[in-house]
Amino acid sequence: MTQLGLPDAIQACLFDLDGVVTKTAVVHAAAWKETFDAFLRDYEGEQGRPFDAVADYDEYVDGRPRADGVRAFLDSRGIRLPEGTPEDPPDAPTVHGLGNRKNVLLLERIRTGGVEAYEGTLRYLEAVRAEGLRTAIVSSSANCQDVLRSVGAEHFFDVRIDGVVAAERHLPGKPHPDTFLAAAHDLGVEPARAAVFEDALAGMEAGRAGGFGYVVGVDRVGQTDALYAHGATVVVKDLAELGGKR
Repeated sequence: MTQLGLPDAIQACLFDLDGVVTKTAVVHAAAWKETFDAFLRDYEGEQGRPFDAVADYDEYVDGRPRADGVRAFLDSRGIRLPEGTPEDPPDAPTVHGLGNRKNVLLLERIRTGGVEAYEGTLRYLEAVRAEGLRTAIVSSSANCQDVLRSVGAEHFFDVRIDGVVAAERHLPGKPHPDTFLAAAHDLGVEPARAAVFEDALAGMEAGRAGGFGYVVGVDRVGQTDALYAHGATVVVKDLAELGGKR
């Protein structure tokens, strides 16, 4: 193992954004809860079971593209909505409308509360760059670039595969490995020589399905066992734990 806590063969590091680099997972969860709770009240009345910002978030929406998250959660409640289109207004009773409503709420929360980065991750990124490894950010978020700029972290990454790029290239989101595979390709590295850093269960599955050389699960919410079950090679509470290991 290297000083970065990675196998010697690893040449590139592929990082998720929310929950790994930035403290935005809780903001996403809150925006999803506000979106789904309002929808469920309208659809089922006050007796409807609210969205669980921990269990439902982890199981159905964390790490997935917005429309995929809407479908997965609604499927869990036996609800079917028209697909609509990505241009649907946020009040449209469609899959894309709900996703767009969540994004409006998310951006409001980001603007009012700001975004913070995990200091342990920033220090780890500095160490990764100092060792000459190539780096990519891989996120389902369409706001990835703006969020990175807001925390001064854009310069850490050679490649960005986010919701915008995925849509342009027609790449399916996590748990499919395609976005991570695209990042490895753009960096000129075989998947077996790349490490994935993720906090979402869908991201673990993507790392396992893509045949990546090392899959680091970042446990911010007490789901170590689930991260291992879904494909993690190792699980840490903070990436600073990896630095200095041999």
